[in-house]
Amino acid sequence: MTTSNRNGKRAGFPSPDLVRAVLKGHSGLGLAFAGLLYLVCLTGTISVFANEFYRWENPRAERMETLSADAVQTAYRAAMARTEGAVEHVFILMPGPDRPWPTVRVDAEDGTRTTWIADSAGRITGELRESWTHFLTRLHINLHLPQSWGIFIVGLSGVALLSSLISGLLAHPRIFRDAFHLRIGGSRRLQEADLHNRIGVWALPFHVTVSLTGALLGLSTVIIGAIGLAVFQGDTAKVYALFTPPHPPEDSRPAPPIDLRPLFASVAEQAPGGRISYLVVEHPTEQGAAVMFDVARDTSRIANSDSYAFDRAGDLYYEQQAAQNNLGQRILGSLGPLHFGWFGGGIVKIAYALLGLGLTYLAVGGVNIWLARRRDKGRPAPGWERVWAATIWGQPLALTCAAISALFTPAATLPIWIWATVSLAALGAATILSPASLSKIGRAGTGGLLILLGIGHAVLSGANDGMAMIVDGALVLIGMGLLAVPARSIWIASASQRR
Repeated sequence: MTTSNRNGKRAGFPSPDLVRAVLKGHSGLGLAFAGLLYLVCLTGTISVFANEFYRWENPRAERMETLSADAVQTAYRAAMARTEGAVEHVFILMPGPDRPWPTVRVDAEDGTRTTWIADSAGRITGELRESWTHFLTRLHINLHLPQSWGIFIVGLSGVALLSSLISGLLAHPRIFRDAFHLRIGGSRRLQEADLHNRIGVWALPFHVTVSLTGALLGLSTVIIGAIGLAVFQGDTAKVYALFTPPHPPEDSRPAPPIDLRPLFASVAEQAPGGRISYLVVEHPTEQGAAVMFDVARDTSRIANSDSYAFDRAGDLYYEQQAAQNNLGQRILGSLGPLHFGWFGGGIVKIAYALLGLGLTYLAVGGVNIWLARRRDKGRPAPGWERVWAATIWGQPLALTCAAISALFTPAATLPIWIWATVSLAALGAATILSPASLSKIGRAGTGGLLILLGIGHAVLSGANDGMAMIVDGALVLIGMGLLAVPARSIWIASASQRR
């Protein structure tokens, strides 16, 4: 369909202006989703060290290898005594290799939740500081959005990442044959494309594992809903019952807090040689109280925990041993450790972090290549180049500022506001600064603040935990590495200068 304008020329529908506006919006949506993938990959890489950051935030906590049943009982009663109103649940995390001190979390019926740290005698030594670690992990898991929506969006990003990996392999039939072919020193676009493809191939098993487990974790609610609809006429409770222990019979009559000590003895009889990793107390001051123990076994399986649940009378009403898990339970129990690398100690975590940086680069590299191709074809997008540079370097800067804010307050909301403010400021700076300036400021700012963060934490905390000192040292070294990088812009600025 065409119409005539005042000059007698015929204009088509849609008009060129509309087409340009739609294409610009399409590019903006693509860039926004690429930015989401970059943020999820970056925060996921850092979240590999979540337990190390817990120790970094609580460097004065008394370290121990085990905790006696008497000490657990003391800590559990003391934490409940500090809680106003009725208690819904008590979650006790026992000392372990990653966090060598116990915590007691009390969930009150009014929705409040408090987590305490205890010493080896069971005395409460203070609240758990977790503002930075909680901010970081929640940003990766649900973007600090409402839980169901945020997890769903992150799950979709996992699907998109997995789809990109598969489509990338199909679109490059020679990708395995050219696995070690790098064109260095020539066209910047070709160099970026080769590096993008090589990283994608070299670490393909890791990329597939992380994106697939992330998608399954994020979309678990949808998957369970689909199974319930297909198998149990929409009753998702029956699906959850396949993987979780049943609840004890409801009996809300008041009763003294359930005594945990005899239950520890029962667990020792049921699982000799096992290590209790955590226990959950349901409705501790009701007649229908129950306690579920998670017991880690020394096996080669990733999902290696047995579960035992006892009622108030001390009778075992549920038992599930890892060796007898069905396929679904094994998969479900392995998703989290496989996704975050929490199954093989420090070496596996370091490997996951390095591979995670490669995956983060893949999220960045696709946009880099797209922008370079546009510029090579004479259709540069300088505005999007500035926005992308602000995104790439604005996020490390914003995350570092959020970590610094956590040094001065245990408030969980402050890091969120600091991160959001710095992120918006970086995008605002993209309206006036070049990509070269944005990358230089972001890199130098992140490097300098990381050094300040590591030194400042060591001075302020007076750490007596070796892991906290290792984290401080790593922060300083990473900061020095960023400052030592030659003062040149990222590839998009180089492309601009060549033109």
